[in-house]
Amino acid sequence: MTESHPFYLPVRVYIEDTDAGGIVFYANYLKYFERARTEYVRSLGHELRRTMAHNINYVVHSVSLRYLQAARLDDQLRVYAQVSKLARTYLVFKQWVSDESGHTLVEGEVKVACVSLDSGKPRALPGEFVERLSLHAKKTA
Repeated sequence: MTESHPFYLPVRVYIEDTDAGGIVFYANYLKYFERARTEYVRSLGHELRRTMAHNINYVVHSVSLRYLQAARLDDQLRVYAQVSKLARTYLVFKQWVSDESGHTLVEGEVKVACVSLDSGKPRALPGEFVERLSLHAKKTA
């Protein structure tokens, strides 16, 4: 499952995002990734709060990141989220951050598992969510 027009979230770098040298603190890219995934899912009509009412939760299983170039204070960034694998109980997101000129600064993969909220045990992704992801992938291919 690959989309040719991936979802992105515009983000400006604020002082709170940086270290003493005005460079984005490395762990903050994970926050950017989280926001982009959440907004991508929301853009498909899948509200995380609503799924929790149905005993569904999503947890990060694993993360792989590669830092290529630093973002700095006041930079305008694009944080991308694209589903690269859709399985029965999890999704893998390809994610990256680019600057205004399109240069990739950080790239990575995030595996997100679907679990039962009460037990934390794996469960199948909701059918309507899988359908929406599949439809979006087809529309943007």
